[in-house]
Amino acid sequence: MTLGLVLAAVAAILVGSTLQRLSGTGVGLVVAPVLALLMGPALGVFVTNSTTVVSGFLIMLAVIREVDWKRYLLFLPMALLGAVPAAFMVRELDAAWLNIVIGAVVLVALALTFGTPSVPRIRSRFLTAAAGAVGGFLNTSAGVAAPAMVMYSRFARWDQRSFAATMQPTFMTMGIFSVATKLAVGATTFDQLPPWWLFPIIVVTVVVGIRLGAWLAGKVSLGTARTVAITLAGLGGAVAVVRGVLMLT
Repeated sequence: MTLGLVLAAVAAILVGSTLQRLSGTGVGLVVAPVLALLMGPALGVFVTNSTTVVSGFLIMLAVIREVDWKRYLLFLPMALLGAVPAAFMVRELDAAWLNIVIGAVVLVALALTFGTPSVPRIRSRFLTAAAGAVGGFLNTSAGVAAPAMVMYSRFARWDQRSFAATMQPTFMTMGIFSVATKLAVGATTFDQLPPWWLFPIIVVTVVVGIRLGAWLAGKVSLGTARTVAITLAGLGGAVAVVRGVLMLT
């Protein structure tokens, strides 16, 4: 890996981790399309999944009292159910189509999450389970589970503090499922992984991003953090789609 690629990946992970600490989401939306462009779609999403495991675990430690463990336990088995078919899809699709899928998922998810007007209140175990399955599928295929969970929170009228806290163990677990299922089905192999020293760098970068996010929490509004996340994710998603289309021609 070149120094420029490593620095670009670190910058994306730092921004994503900071936004994750500020608003509860951000790693997948920002990091997945950027790393897909830098490392290739399959490996980029794999590294994104690894990053969400670290960021979810570390942020969870700070907000653990706010976690809704009953909802988390409903998400858990359904996330695995969604991860398995997504891992097979990643194994079968070529790089061009994976770029298009990742970019399209990001763009459609942003449109649905932030462009949809008020939605009716729906509270049911079925909706919770469905959100877990969709989130697990999207996290494994595109590294982006947050929009599915945000839409669910809007239907369920879930308190923002509890939602943001519960997403941390949820994203951590989805990341573990994504990494494990892709290695199990051969969508990503050990010889394709980046050098081992990149992973300690990811951990350190996530820690710095979390601390930066905590410092910015009293200085930056939630709306500003979301605007930054949407802008960066939208740009990354659009570039990923264009790159995939160009690879097909």
